[in-house]
Amino acid sequence: MKALLNALQEGRLVELPDNIKTDALEFLGTLLEAVPEVSEEGITEKALSREKLHNTGIGKGWACPHATSESDGEVLCSVGWSPTGIEYGSPDGVPVHLVVMYLVPDSQRNSYLKEISQLAKAIHQNEELQKLQELEDLSDVRHALLDAITHAIESVTPEARARMIQLEVRHAEAAAGAEARVTEIPGAVSGMIYPVSILLSAGAAPVILGQNAELVAEIEQVSDLAVELSKQGRASRDKLHVVLRSSEHYAKERVLHSCIAYRSA
Repeated sequence: MKALLNALQEGRLVELPDNIKTDALEFLGTLLEAVPEVSEEGITEKALSREKLHNTGIGKGWACPHATSESDGEVLCSVGWSPTGIEYGSPDGVPVHLVVMYLVPDSQRNSYLKEISQLAKAIHQNEELQKLQELEDLSDVRHALLDAITHAIESVTPEARARMIQLEVRHAEAAAGAEARVTEIPGAVSGMIYPVSILLSAGAAPVILGQNAELVAEIEQVSDLAVELSKQGRASRDKLHVVLRSSEHYAKERVLHSCIAYRSA
């Protein structure tokens, strides 16, 4: 869900000026064309052409149009909120309140397909994400999108996440050599590592998100957790170890850390 998270962080969430489908796509396409690293033109036209071939409404008030690009780069998206709803022609007939438009480089199609499938799964499994008509302002919309991202992160099976994490750790070690901040995880515990997300807000206790309730409770007891992660990239308490993978910074001094946690033998 990297593209959606980046869109929120970089201010590409807007209230749409009207409830006309073509106008909405044009507005969101213009937002993507305005991104400094994007050299692509005609994003709106590409999205509209695809829309004629296949309606991109995914149901429950959501739609995800997209345009492809021959340029290199990351998958990008912009998000438009329609308070009154757009008659989008979705298969379920429900007016669309959230339009997430993607720009997909040819080299990133797999990443796009992974993100869009995670988003669709989160929407169809979380009833709160189907009540878009109840959203009152962009703050509510932002919270709904963060809920979708969190649900997508937590819905991946522990085994699959463990495999992905181990691959990422090995990649980081190979890239950074002996100076790598993420140290090797002992083989004895490599099958027992858990991904966790840690949200830090100024003046508030860290919020730990994870599927293992016992582990979450244990991490909450780690003293100076935020300080240790910021300074050293890891924090420990007895046999519990929390290792920082990446961080995303948001407004109001909020930081979302993506970590792994494991217990040593």
